[in-house]
Amino acid sequence: MLISSLVSLIYKDGVTFQLFLASLVTLVLGIIVMVYTRRHSKEMNKREGYIVVSFGWIIMTLSGTLPYVFTESIPSFTNAFFETMSGYTTTGATILNDIEALPKGVLFWRSLTHWIGGMGIIVLAIAILPLLGIGGMQLFAAEAPGPSTDKLHPRITDTAKRLWLIYFGYTAAETLFLKLAGMSFFDAINHSMSTLSTGGFSTKNASVAYWNHEPMIQYIIILFMFLAGTNFVLSYFAFKGKVQKIIHDEEFKLYSKFILIFTIIAALIIYFRADVTMSSINHPMVLGEAESAFRHGLFQVLSVITTTGFITADYTMWTSFLVVFFFGLMFLGGSAGSTSGGVKVVRHLLMIKNGFLEFKRTLHPNAIIPVRYNTKAVSGDIVFNILAFFILYMLSFIVGALVFSMFHIDFKSAVGLSASSLGNIGPALGNFGPVNNYASLPLLAQWWASFLMLIGRLELFTVLILFTPFFWRNR
Repeated sequence: MLISSLVSLIYKDGVTFQLFLASLVTLVLGIIVMVYTRRHSKEMNKREGYIVVSFGWIIMTLSGTLPYVFTESIPSFTNAFFETMSGYTTTGATILNDIEALPKGVLFWRSLTHWIGGMGIIVLAIAILPLLGIGGMQLFAAEAPGPSTDKLHPRITDTAKRLWLIYFGYTAAETLFLKLAGMSFFDAINHSMSTLSTGGFSTKNASVAYWNHEPMIQYIIILFMFLAGTNFVLSYFAFKGKVQKIIHDEEFKLYSKFILIFTIIAALIIYFRADVTMSSINHPMVLGEAESAFRHGLFQVLSVITTTGFITADYTMWTSFLVVFFFGLMFLGGSAGSTSGGVKVVRHLLMIKNGFLEFKRTLHPNAIIPVRYNTKAVSGDIVFNILAFFILYMLSFIVGALVFSMFHIDFKSAVGLSASSLGNIGPALGNFGPVNNYASLPLLAQWWASFLMLIGRLELFTVLILFTPFFWRNR
């Protein structure tokens, strides 16, 4: 918030004092709580880890509303909470009708919530918790995206630092490239923070479609969306020169194949149905129809798979097949260990492998046939956990859509809202599609969407386990 107030001062947008006041209130409250709890035990096990992650996220969201409320950019507390939760969970859904009218400091804070949430507020805290005498392993297990926590270093603190260094480096590189490609520095840094966090908040009402006449800008964002959707551990291996680990990683190979195949399908339909689809794209013929079809197809496929949520076009206008196609992609997700939301590619991979092995087990009931991932046998506990996660994810989606329908939201919009909120995607379907926002969503429905964003971002179990009676029972 202090950085945002500095940005406000530089651009003289008139809200510097309000942003500074928001940071001061947050700082004072934090100090009071820290002093009050200084004598409490700092021993932490897995149970406390779940509580700290879940409630820590909620507290951060509550404090994150202050810049919006103090500057009166979003005077309604519910709207401000929704916007902040959407930012921290890197969903990218917004209730703002005119983004470009916001002060620069507020826009920067909005993008910064993405950037902080992208690698995880708690993972960031792991780097400094040892200073307070608290170990971070339990927190990392509860916060780390994906079904496994692949440590880069024996000490979890160093792992967090390495991940943040890669994250910061990618953000700086994309900012530089976008600036060289023609974006203003302010737009470049905001879109870089949104891209690397797979968030989707833009500084323009038209999102990345604002630069449809500048393909290079969109290709740069495409590249970094791809990187943000891959496991950051693989990026670490790449910088260490261990390219073989990347080439032989099964999840990375499937992730790349998915993007290639789905892009070809989308691009071909856009190209051959140009009379129907191109009406929704600004300046589609800059480098020729074929290039435009490929670029928009690739951009939107990556945007949905990585759950970034940037748009260059309204894909709900691209034939009924592509509407259902993109709706299906909402359940895919990026790689485990990335900043993307969703189910994650590795879970799909292991479920598919286990499904095929069930045929073998049926023919050979006495044989021990384990699921293998990267040549290593996967324990049955992990497979059961993944199957349980997927069932819980689909149940959450169904319940989510049912609750949205109680607010008199039509079927198409309700299922789109549920899939988008749970998968942290942003654009949905129907009345809440890519070219619309969430301003018309009823206030109670905004609270429900915020809850879905939270449980989706924290991998379901982390939050939902708090609602089980046995979690609170004494050992």
